[in-house]
Amino acid sequence: MRARIVDKIRNAGVVGAGGAGFPTHAKADATVDTVLVNGASCEPLLMSDPYLLEAETDSVVRGLTAMLDCTGAGKGIICLKGKHSRAMAAVRDAVAKDATGRLAVFELKDFYPAGDEHVLVREVLDRTVPEGGIPLQVGAVVSNVESLRNVALALDDTPTTHRYVTVTGEVRRRMVARVPVGTLVSDVIAFAGGAAIADFRVVDGGPMMGRVLPDTRQPVTKTTSGLIVLPPDHTVVARKIMDPVRVRRITSTICCQCTQCTDLCPRNLLGHRLHPHKLMRVPQSQVLSNPVAREALLCSECGVCEKYACPMLVSPREVNAQVKKALMQAGVRLEASGRAPTGHPFRAARAIPTARLMHRLNVAQYAAHFDSACEFAATQVAIPLKQHIGAPAVCVVSPGDRVTMGQLIGEIPDKALGARVHASIGGVVESTADAVVTIRAHS
Repeated sequence: MRARIVDKIRNAGVVGAGGAGFPTHAKADATVDTVLVNGASCEPLLMSDPYLLEAETDSVVRGLTAMLDCTGAGKGIICLKGKHSRAMAAVRDAVAKDATGRLAVFELKDFYPAGDEHVLVREVLDRTVPEGGIPLQVGAVVSNVESLRNVALALDDTPTTHRYVTVTGEVRRRMVARVPVGTLVSDVIAFAGGAAIADFRVVDGGPMMGRVLPDTRQPVTKTTSGLIVLPPDHTVVARKIMDPVRVRRITSTICCQCTQCTDLCPRNLLGHRLHPHKLMRVPQSQVLSNPVAREALLCSECGVCEKYACPMLVSPREVNAQVKKALMQAGVRLEASGRAPTGHPFRAARAIPTARLMHRLNVAQYAAHFDSACEFAATQVAIPLKQHIGAPAVCVVSPGDRVTMGQLIGEIPDKALGARVHASIGGVVESTADAVVTIRAHS
């Protein structure tokens, strides 16, 4: 049974929908004692996961059950915040009907970043993932809500072709939209009634960890959780688009070494050797030689230091990201300490309330609950062959080919970690240039 389910997940191209897109079939092929459903939805404004837990409960539970069967886990725990009362009621009802005794619910407190895998494992299981490690090392697999729904579809040989996206901010109609993968962001915004302001930028993802898109001609991918339309000078946008060299120069000049970034760092509070305030003092010329710089490899880039902790309004997160990128490009790896991390005694007291964070970010006015999802029918899509961790998919179609929705257009390279890619609409392949398959719907 395990091999059959893993193959179905692999064939369907399911990836982690809540993060960097780790191929789900690789997680399903692990052996653990617990599977955690990450329904924390800890990024402010993003509401597709609570919506799916409320509206597609049975599908999520079916996907979870499949993951339990694959991994041999004896317990599957659906984790979500109590503030999502209707989703919580639907989940509790589904768990109560479970006759196997394998399912449970965990009510998370409303703090950021409750959805970080390391934080979630600690909150729910009281286990600490090692520095630079993954939940698998402490007997757990963490799967996103939409990923598990896609697993359920995969059991019926239905590939991942669509994505639920929260569309909010300065748009005329805020919504959760179900859109074909590859739909242009400009088309999604138009579907939401268009931008309510003339000059705007779009954040792909949440306000804390999302990235500002260079333009709206970018495609929705399997990992696009939200599209937030904001003014260019908004606090969420401004520092994300600041020149990296300028960020580094300002940081080295202004940082007063108050240590608040370290005091509130979620990974430091778990006991990991990450001290953002120390990283601020590492000269750029010493990134590869200074042992302190290697701590940046532990950074999850959650943004707490930048968006909440720093009283000087500089960006430890951006500096950490720059240092980490340089280290990874040079092949530098963090040496394991050999010790079990010990959590900070004030960890619980330093949790950041989501409501306070939203006011700090100036996004509280955009929060909304959605009772239904809006279905968008795209007439053209541009589907990247790399939407996941691992190797890009290998294109198996050519310009002029007629394809149907769900047809394979990108295959996993031989003996590589990757994910299949499928056509999200039926139509004609117009281009396969630059590792992007462009499909126009039949007229």
